[in-house]
Amino acid sequence: MKKEKRTTISVQGTDIDILSNLATDFICLTDMAKKFGGDDLIHNWMRNRNTLEFLGIWEQMHNPDFKGVEFDTFKKEAGLNSFRLTPKKWIDATSAIGIQSRAGRYGGGTYAHKDLAFEFGSWLSPEFKLFLIKEFQRLKEDENRRLSLGLSSADRLKKLNEIAIMQLKSLINHVKIGKLGS
Repeated sequence: MKKEKRTTISVQGTDIDILSNLATDFICLTDMAKKFGGDDLIHNWMRNRNTLEFLGIWEQMHNPDFKGVEFDTFKKEAGLNSFRLTPKKWIDATSAIGIQSRAGRYGGGTYAHKDLAFEFGSWLSPEFKLFLIKEFQRLKEDENRRLSLGLSSADRLKKLNEIAIMQLKSLINHVKIGKLGS
């Protein structure tokens, strides 16, 4: 991530790190899992066939370099008692971009794009997911308010143009993937 910014939100008494840049927010799954038992929950979530399908579809929509053949192999094994999948194995095998595995005592852990993190939150607890979304939205509203107060009109326009360009690139990638799938 370029120009990465780390912030923390508190969800039901649990501090959760968020890594942000201009276009993307990654939420720490490791922090989320601590409230409910620990890192093993991330592995258990990733073993689930529905989770794997969700991750694969998300990657196909957002990642032109996603390795679909490797994904199909995981999908066939998902749900079996012997199936194990770690975030690192998923990333290495499929070139996934929606999940990041970071080493280190401070700032290390498993991070996921907000779309995927909200899905993980739902798997942990629907109530927790709703509080997570609420706190995340509050954070973004605060950031937008601070940005709008601290920038001149020209700077605001520049930021909005940067965001529009990033969204347009994402849309173009999505359209290309849609045509390939037809």
